[in-house]
Amino acid sequence: MNRRPLLICDFDGVIVDGMQEYWWSAKQACIELINPNLDTTSLPEEVPSLFRLLRPWVNHGWEMVLLAAEILRSDSPLILKGIKDFSENYDLRCQQALIAWGWNPIQLQNALENVRRNEIAAHKEIWLSHYRPFHEVIERLKLLQSEGVDLTILTTKGAEFTNELLESFDLVPKLLYGHESGSKINVLLKLVSEYPLLGFIEDRLSTLKAVLSCQELSGLPCYLATWGYIKPSDHLDLPNGIYLLDQGKLSTPLASWH
Repeated sequence: MNRRPLLICDFDGVIVDGMQEYWWSAKQACIELINPNLDTTSLPEEVPSLFRLLRPWVNHGWEMVLLAAEILRSDSPLILKGIKDFSENYDLRCQQALIAWGWNPIQLQNALENVRRNEIAAHKEIWLSHYRPFHEVIERLKLLQSEGVDLTILTTKGAEFTNELLESFDLVPKLLYGHESGSKINVLLKLVSEYPLLGFIEDRLSTLKAVLSCQELSGLPCYLATWGYIKPSDHLDLPNGIYLLDQGKLSTPLASWH
């Protein structure tokens, strides 16, 4: 049976800017894990610059809860040594922080998702309002159907929450994979065995490099979304097979993207 080709898109940073929601939910999850009666004056309503600047290094939602906790902890490496040290040693600093707090990633991910689930149940419109969709991107993706291409969303956000947002944007993908589906590489390997894949749009360069390093995926065109949460040096010296994609180029036919 012939299947229509897929264009695969990341979600956070590509389709939506959720910085305000990331901070709100991460902060709430952090507070509930530490002490619901905690003095949280060092966790402001507005997104702290430390949190915003470290977002390009975040790969999983639980890390945002950990970052909120490290901003709260006055003797954390993030506070004492600053963002340059933390970003350059990101994985190590996260592991040290997990040990310092006595937490594990599953615990943090569950706390984050519980906060989101409870907020959707109680104040859905407020929760949705924390997200700012990239309207031009959404309208372009809606045109794929008329071009004979099906949209697939591949994200490390929970599918439950991603679907709530997609419905509010009136954007309906052919397929949706959240973090529950496993790693992005494994999902892509499954898809490439079943569908023609036209490309993968992502704002995390390390993810795109991992895709190209996989032999079965080495021919998949990879696009780095320049409007997303990218590191300052991400657009420099890109390897073959990864192409910069800005919103201007996104608006053109797929065949002209590289």
